[in-house]
Amino acid sequence: QVQLVESGGGSVQAGGSLRLSCTASGLNVLSYGMGWFRQAPGKEREFVAAISWSGSNTHYADSVKGRFTISRENVKNTVYLQMSALKPEDTAIYYCAKDKTRYRTVVAGINSRHMYEYWGQGTQVTVSS
Repeated sequence: QVQLVESGGGSVQAGGSLRLSCTASGLNVLSYGMGWFRQAPGKEREFVAAISWSGSNTHYADSVKGRFTISRENVKNTVYLQMSALKPEDTAIYYCAKDKTRYRTVVAGINSRHMYEYWGQGTQVTVSS
């Protein structure tokens, strides 16, 4: 059974930091890019960040660029999202997902959720002002 499990969410004050983790089981994601999305109440799920299968290429939404960092540790089948300088507008449920395309190098364009599969259950991030 393929599973992606997110963890690391929580409640922080504005300006704080959190590190989210996403671990895959039942599937080796070594050959696939991975992405993070988020969904705030009453809003569409939106792209946050993506990383190529090798980890050498990353892409970020403008709203998080310079504050968030995506990385991966393939030996652990895990992807991370380091979030710093958090703002109340970052409050959302954060999801990770696997790119449908194997060995994709350029990740600048994979910001549509339709390009991903095997979504995790999400982890809540709440930022208070």
